Amino acid sequence: MPNTLFSRRSFLGGGTTALVMAALPQRLSARTPERRLALVNVNNGERFDACFFANGHYRAEGLAELNHAMRDWRTGATRSMDPKLLDLLVCVRDRLDVAPNKPIKLISGYRCPKTNAMRHARSRGVASNSQHMLGKATDIAIPGVPLNRLHAAALSLRGGGVGYYPHDGFVHLDTGIVRTWG
Repeated sequence: MPNTLFSRRSFLGGGTTALVMAALPQRLSARTPERRLALVNVNNGERFDACFFANGHYRAEGLAELNHAMRDWRTGATRSMDPKLLDLLVCVRDRLDVAPNKPIKLISGYRCPKTNAMRHARSRGVASNSQHMLGKATDIAIPGVPLNRLHAAALSLRGGGVGYYPHDGFVHLDTGIVRTWG
């Protein structure tokens, strides 16, 4: 039997993820003509509030501001974050009835390969091929929202991977295939 890159299950899971992620902007656009995110980086105290989508289009300046906000805080390295991840954060926030101007606590966004390798060497919980290195993952908490509620909201959207880290005080979200852990 030939060795295939994808199993049938991962192919079907990936297809489901693609459908869910394709539907996110449609669900958002009907209710949210403007999409913005307010973030506070817990590692350096920086605050950001950026409109990244308006008038039916992603806004380059808003995306650039969020790319900077979600940079690897250890090295300053940036990467273009997946706009679908930003949409997913808006969906989670909206699902929880959190005001758009209330900052989401950003624990981790982009991680450069050097930072990810260092984190992986220190913790079994950090994947060597993390979605963080692709700009497709973030670790967050929302002040005033119990972590189990944040986790449940993220799971309900089926927008990608969801990791639950109650002892560390955050939920991981990514736009990879739908999967859960923690």
